[in-house]
Amino acid sequence: MPLRNRAGDPVDPVPFLVVVGFAFLLVFSTGPIYLRALLGVDLATAIAGSTAVFLAATAGAYHRFVRTDRPDLRGETPVAWRYRRLWIGALLLALLLVLLSLPFMEF
Repeated sequence: MPLRNRAGDPVDPVPFLVVVGFAFLLVFSTGPIYLRALLGVDLATAIAGSTAVFLAATAGAYHRFVRTDRPDLRGETPVAWRYRRLWIGALLLALLLVLLSLPFMEF
């Protein structure tokens, strides 16, 4: 059964599955560890919190890549937009790495 957007058109499930897979890997590999280190919660609470974050990321990915997808608007993205998105992605990744290294810094 193919995924369909709100208009009933079939959409490509690969982008949705890739984003959900990366969200699963990131949230469950770092979430419980950092919740326990930063907030001092027990393991069950840390896993429950990570599950809540993963479910929110999955719902956001479904909304973005399936529900509101419009296959009729497919076309080539201008180079300037792709370049800008590349730099924004690199900046967000750098900020994420800094955020993930906070428990290892001594203030």
